Amino acid sequence: MKKHQYPVIDLFAGPGGLGEGFSSLISSHDPTSRALFSLAVSVEKEATAHATLSLRSYYRGLINNNLPLNNYYAWLNSESETLTATPDENLIHKETESHTLLHELGANIEADEKLEQLILEKLKGFNKRTVLIGGPPCQAYSLVGRARNKGNNAYTAEGDHRHFLYKEYLKMVYRTEPSVFVMENVKGILSSKVNGERIFPNILKDLVAPYKALGKRSGKKYTIYSLVTNTKFQYGDDPNDIDGLDFIIRSENYGIPQKRHRVILLGVEENINITPNKLKPHPTTVNVHDVISDLPALRSRLSKGGDSPEKWATLVNQISQELTCELKRIGQSPELIQKIDLLLHNKLPYLATGSSRFNAGTKESEDPLLPLHLESWYEDKFLTKVLNHESRGHIKDDLKRYLFISAYGQTFRVSPKASDFPLFLAPNHKNWHSGKFADRFRVQLYDMPSSTVTSHISKDGHYFIHPDPVQCRSFTVREAARLQTFPDNYFFMGPRTKQYVQVGNAVPPLLAHQIAQIVHNILEQSEG
Repeated sequence: MKKHQYPVIDLFAGPGGLGEGFSSLISSHDPTSRALFSLAVSVEKEATAHATLSLRSYYRGLINNNLPLNNYYAWLNSESETLTATPDENLIHKETESHTLLHELGANIEADEKLEQLILEKLKGFNKRTVLIGGPPCQAYSLVGRARNKGNNAYTAEGDHRHFLYKEYLKMVYRTEPSVFVMENVKGILSSKVNGERIFPNILKDLVAPYKALGKRSGKKYTIYSLVTNTKFQYGDDPNDIDGLDFIIRSENYGIPQKRHRVILLGVEENINITPNKLKPHPTTVNVHDVISDLPALRSRLSKGGDSPEKWATLVNQISQELTCELKRIGQSPELIQKIDLLLHNKLPYLATGSSRFNAGTKESEDPLLPLHLESWYEDKFLTKVLNHESRGHIKDDLKRYLFISAYGQTFRVSPKASDFPLFLAPNHKNWHSGKFADRFRVQLYDMPSSTVTSHISKDGHYFIHPDPVQCRSFTVREAARLQTFPDNYFFMGPRTKQYVQVGNAVPPLLAHQIAQIVHNILEQSEG
C-alpha cells in the first residue's frame, strides 16, 4: 500500500491541521479508495497537541488498514463527562502505530540528528517522491507578539531563537530532499526584521537552495510558487524584487468561514518543470451562521455565586432589565433596546451548559442544516456526541457586556468599538479609552466569516462572543474548530485552555485539503 502513496513529513504539526488536509485526500474517480498521501511522520513539541495528533493517527490507521472502528467510537460516544485517556492502546494493530513524535526541533542538535535518521528510516518503502509540510512557530513574527516585545527593554530580535526556527525546517528540506514542500506562517513574517534587515527575502533565498544556506556543497534546488498569483521565485532571482503580499492566502475566498490571512509558500523541486495550479476561489462566502447554527445552543456557566439554569436565567433577566433601563436613560437606539427587550418577553429558556456532553443532532427543528458541500466534510454518521462543546464561566459584568455586544451586532450588523460602549459598561482598564484596545470585545457576526481564530482565544472569550444574545457567552472549542474546518470527529485532547490553543494555532484542514490536491497534481504529472 505504502508504495502507492506519497509520504508526508509534517513539522511543527500542532494538532494536525495541515496533515489532516493531506491525509484526507482521496481519488475523485474512486471515493472508496485509500488516501493519496500518508503521514509518515508528524513532529510536535507540545504534549497535549501531540496527544491530539496521536489520537488522530490511531483513527487514521484504523481506516487505512480496514480495521474495526468500534473501539474508537465507543470511546467518543461514551457517557463520560470528560474524555482524558485515549482508547485502549492494546487494541491498536501494529500497522497503526502512531507516526507522531514528541520532539522540540532546534532544542538539541544530537536529538535532531537522531530524528532525521528516524524520518529517513520511516520513508523507506514509500513512494520516492516525498512532501514536507509545516509552519515554524509564529510568535516572533506576529504583529501582536512584536508589539508585546516592544515593551520589553531586554528583548532583541536577533536573540530570539524563534526567528530562526525556519532554519530547522530548512535543515529537514535539505536532509529529506522532498519533491514538494509547503511552508505556512503569519503575515507578520513579511515585515519582521532582525538587525534592521527584513527576514523574508532571506527565507526565500535560503529555501530555493537549502544546501547553500547550510554551507553544503550540493543538494536540490527549488522554485517557490504563490498559490494565488503567478508570482514565483527561482534560484538566482533577487528576493528583494518579490512582493511578499503575493504569497498571502485569504482563507475566506476559498470556502473557509474565517478571515484568516496567512503566507503560504509552495516549493517545487527545480527539475519538475510543472507550473502548479492556483487555488480556486469558492463561488460563495461561507459565514459563521453556516457552520455553527446547527450545534446545540448553550448558556455560559456562572463563575461566581454558584451555577444552575435557574440562577443563570434569573441573572440574565436581571442584566437585561438593567441594560434596557440604562440604555433608555442615555437615549440609546430604540432598535437596540427592543432587541434586548425581546429576551424578557420571550422568557429566557433554561439552556443547558456545556458541562454535559450533548447528543449529536440536538437542535431545534427549524435550525438550518450545514451547507450541502460541507456536510460530508464536518459530519460523521457514527458520531452520537458533540465533542469539545463546553461553555466557559463568565462574571456578571462580562455577561452584561456580552449581551449588549451581541444585541448590538444583530441590530447594526457590526461589532461595537470601545467608543460605542456606554460609559457604564466600560471595563476598568487604563487603556480602554486610548484607542489601543478599541475592539477588546468583539462579537462574531452570523452573516460574515469570522475574524481570525488565534491561540489568544484560550485566555478569554472577549474576541469571540457568540452572535446569539440569548446564549450570552463566548465560543466553545467545537465552534472555533468549525470555523477552522476541523471535522466533528476530530477530538482535541488536554484541558480546555490547551484545546483552544491547538485550534487557534492550526491551519484550516479544508484549506490544506485544497493545497494537497494541487500538490498531488504536481506529483502525478511529474511521474508522467
